[in-house]
Order: sequence, then C-alpha cells, then structure tokens
Amino acid sequence: MRGYAGQILRVNLTQEESHQVPLAEDKTKKFLGGTGLAAKFLYDETDAHTDPLGPENLLVFMSGPFAGTSVPTSCRHQIVSVSPLTGIFGESDVGGSWAHQLKRAGFDGIIIQGKAKRPVYLWITNGKVEIRGASHIWGKDTYEVDSILREETHEKATVASIGPAGEKMVRLASIVHDGTDARIAGRCGLGAVMGSKNLKAIVALGKGKIEVDAPDKLRDSAREMNSSLQKNMESMTKYGTSRRIVPSELIGDTPLENWKHVPYRWEQGAQNISGPRMAETILTGSYHCRGCVIGCGRRVRITSGPYAGVEGGGPEYETLAMLGGSLLVDNLEAIAMANELCNRYGIDTISTGAVIAFAMEAYEKGIITRQDAGGLDLSWGKEDALVEMVRMIGEARGIGALLGQGVRRAAEEIGHNSVEFALHVKGLEMPAHDPRAFNGLAVMYATSSRGAHHTSGQTHVYESRLSMPEINHTPPGPLVVEGKGILAAKTQNIMNLFDSLKLCKFSQFGGVRLTHLKNWYTYVTGNETTVEEMLTTGERIFNLKRLINNRLGISRKDDTLPARLLTLRREAEGMSPNLPPLGEMLAEYYEHRKWTEDGIPSSQILEKLGL
Repeated sequence: MRGYAGQILRVNLTQEESHQVPLAEDKTKKFLGGTGLAAKFLYDETDAHTDPLGPENLLVFMSGPFAGTSVPTSCRHQIVSVSPLTGIFGESDVGGSWAHQLKRAGFDGIIIQGKAKRPVYLWITNGKVEIRGASHIWGKDTYEVDSILREETHEKATVASIGPAGEKMVRLASIVHDGTDARIAGRCGLGAVMGSKNLKAIVALGKGKIEVDAPDKLRDSAREMNSSLQKNMESMTKYGTSRRIVPSELIGDTPLENWKHVPYRWEQGAQNISGPRMAETILTGSYHCRGCVIGCGRRVRITSGPYAGVEGGGPEYETLAMLGGSLLVDNLEAIAMANELCNRYGIDTISTGAVIAFAMEAYEKGIITRQDAGGLDLSWGKEDALVEMVRMIGEARGIGALLGQGVRRAAEEIGHNSVEFALHVKGLEMPAHDPRAFNGLAVMYATSSRGAHHTSGQTHVYESRLSMPEINHTPPGPLVVEGKGILAAKTQNIMNLFDSLKLCKFSQFGGVRLTHLKNWYTYVTGNETTVEEMLTTGERIFNLKRLINNRLGISRKDDTLPARLLTLRREAEGMSPNLPPLGEMLAEYYEHRKWTEDGIPSSQILEKLGL
C-alpha cells in the first residue's frame, strides 16, 4: 500500500493496552485517509447514544496518504470525534510536524477509546507504543508539556497535548502541537474528549520511510509546485494570514461587536492589529509546517510593558478578528498575550473570542453584571477584560466556567433572551467571516458537518477570487445568489478531498488544483483515477458525515444561521447592506445533493456513492 504506513494503532485506555491492525485497502480507496477514514471509523463504532465525554466515544487521529512524502504542504492530520461542544460530528484539521512523525513511526492513524484510571501519555516510536504515567505533567500548560516530554522521550519528537482546559473538560478545549510554534487543532472541543480519557499527550517520533509509486514524477511535480507556491504566496510568507485583516474589514467580512448591525467602519482598529503592524512591532520571524515552503506561521516577542514575556506563535487572522475586531480590542500586544494564553491553556481562539463577545453584549444589556464577571468591566474594547477572561475560561473559574461551555449552553443558562445574540451554527461558534458579505458562505455554514466553520467549504474564496477549471468555475461575485447552493456543495466535496489526502488549503492560492491532487494521488499510491472519481470520493465522505449527524438528530431544522445574520444588515460606508437569501440557496443545495426535504441523503445518492 504505497503512500500508507499500512497500520492503525488502537489504544484502549481503560485496559491500558494497545494493538496494531492492518489498514484495509478497500477503505483507503473509498475514504482515502484523514477526515474520510476517521469518519468511517466513527460511523462504524459510535451510535446515537454515544456520550461525547464518555469512555465509549472514539478519539481518532488520522493522517493521509500524502503525509511523509514530498507532496507540497502535506504534513497535516485530522482529529475526529463526537464533539462535546456540539453533540454531533466533530473534527479539527492541523499542520506542523506530528503527522510526519506518526507515519514514520509506522502508523497512519490512532483510534483511542476508554478512560485511563490515572493521567497518562502515549510515546510512539518505530512501531512501538508505551502508555506512560502523566501525573507529573497534569496541570501544566502545553508549552511546558512539550519541553518536558521531549526531554523524557527524544529531542526531535513531536508532541500533541492538552492544557489545563482539556483536563477540566472545558468544551472549547483544543489540542496543541509543536510546542511554542502552537499548531492547534482548535475547533469542536476535542481537547475535552482527550481530557475525559485522562490522556495528556501523544508523543511521536519515527525513522521509517513511506514508499511512493513514482518517486521521480512526484519529485518533479513537487518542485514545480513549490516554485509556484513561493512566487504566488509571497504576501502570505511575509505577513501570514494577518494580512487579511484590513481588506476583510473593508468589505464587512470581519465581525464587530459580536456581529451586530454597526453603522461605522473599524478601519484604524484593523490597521492597528494588521500583519504590517505586527511586522513593524512584535514579529521576530516565521515558521513552516514540515515540507512547506510558504511559512505562514508568525513568531512574536514582547519584551516590555504589561504583556512582556509573550514569546512564540503569534496570532493569525481568525484570532485577530475574534479577539480583536469582535471585541473592539485594537491593542496588538494584548491580543498576542490572549493568544498565547489560549495556546498554553489549550482553548480555541475562535470560540473563545465568540464567547467573550457574547459576554460583553450581555454586560452591555445589563444581563451580566460586574459582580457576575468577577469585578471585570466587560465594556467593548477593554483589553484587560479580554486577557483576564481568557484566564477564567482556561481555568474554568467564575463566569469563565460557564462561557467555556460555549455560547449555546451559556445562553440557555443566562436566559433573558440572550439566545438572540448567542451566535453559532449547530452549537459551533461562528468563525471570523461574515455570510452577509458572501452569500455562498451562508449556505456553506448552514450545512457544514461540524457547524459554522469557514474551511469546511471555503465557498467565500471561490465566490470572490479562486477559479477551478476542472469544474468550469470562475468567481461569480460574493452577492450573486443563483448557483451558490450548488457551489457550496461542490466546494465542500473539494475540501473533503483536501482533508482526506491531507493538504493545506492555502495551497489553492498558490496554484494547486484538482488535477494536481489526482496526479499526486497516482504518483504516491499507484492507483489510477480521474478528477471526476476524486470528486465523487469527496462527495461520499461528506454524505457519510451527514449520515452520522442524521443519526444524532440533525435535519433541515438545523441547517440555518443565527437570526442576526439573516435580518440585520451591515450598512457602514463601503459595505453592501446584503442579507443572504438562505431559503432559496438551501433548496438549490438540497436538490443538487439529492437529499430529501428533511435534509437526509436519499437512497438514490447513497446507492450511487456506495454507502
């Protein structure tokens, strides 16, 4: 099985035992790897009664066939489980170097179930696994854990760990990789699943090699694409994703004041926290995921002032927008501090920004008092409140214990109509892209398998600037309505290919197209395929996730957006006062998907897809 290590590691923490099972070739041909294979295991081994924080839930780490090869931007893996935040299919995508080390250690993925009687960590190297005690690192933050465990195992090992938030089963908890470089599996609260199993970390190191079918063809193609990526992604290399803050604010894509209708621009605020401002002030360098020539990671350092001591991975666009724009905090150093605290505690910066924005609006409306907030002034723009609220959420302390359960649960507890400004889709807080600025994004959010997440389809990018000749697509413009339901379905299928083969989606901006995916898959595995067949595979994987969600109670009633995003226009200068006509686009989407009017895949499409 070229391109694969050929083994899955199964770990039962209740029994504190592990064993290896061969990776079935028929599954790799139907589901590839990454999110596809992980979803298949989740479908087969969980049911409608699975408790996300119970020992019966699976936590699946899965690489793809491209990891460990020379395919550009391919050192990524997917983590999949039933989400404790949403109660439905949960996944998070992450880069760094961990997938490379796991594959070289002899495993394509790890399936974890049960609950250890004591805190433990896994040490995986060259086909072997040890379940080691972790009481000495329980309570420590992810940066500390990385340093300690690499000293205990090997200095070149890669660590995936949870922080104190995951241990306390905060439902916003993330899984942090690569130490201070902080490559984060942030969404869906999967760090809480890890904590529920008393699993503090997974450390991987390997020396094996992944065989490919056509090494010369792969090498030549990779060199050509790397040259294209370096040329086309110069701005990303220079400024990272933070380069998007200013242009996103300009078109009304960046949230302000918890996605309110605000009659003003935040132009100066966006400039204050932008990529160029970071480069002028706190930026010390960049870092790369293994095998990537782009290097979008930011390294920052603050040496003086109230936030002195910050050093490591810096904030990216989503973090800057959610901890900055959505809260009206325009102090870059304060955001960098909050970002580092999120990384150390192990909490998702997107959801953390969302729940703090929710709290600030509740404070503004008098629903939360200063006493409720532990004495904090939660007014918009208060940077000290931002930093302290991150600490409270990470430590599950005071009102932070409630906010750490996500906006849906917080609103249910607080009441007073706070549900009206608790913005989420299927329980997952909104990322920092406004569907009022991109109609296709609206239907993509509404139907995403994990709830609101921009990379589940990246439809907004295809609407505005990305072409894909293999599907005869050129950008129609963000506010066009006709065809957006179909476009959302197609881009979701494409993103499921990226998440199963395991490629960075940023590579699309550098020139990667479906033909490259097809060719690389053949060069790596030796399996001949077509673009059409690959798109069918992406469609199969997406529908499998929908079946998981249908089993967990999801139907058309859940395929919607918060009312605020469907009824309140943004009318500041330069912004279009658009409201997405979700119903019209959703009907088109269902028809294209061949789902029933209740949002369930029809027997016709399931038969076609071999499901």
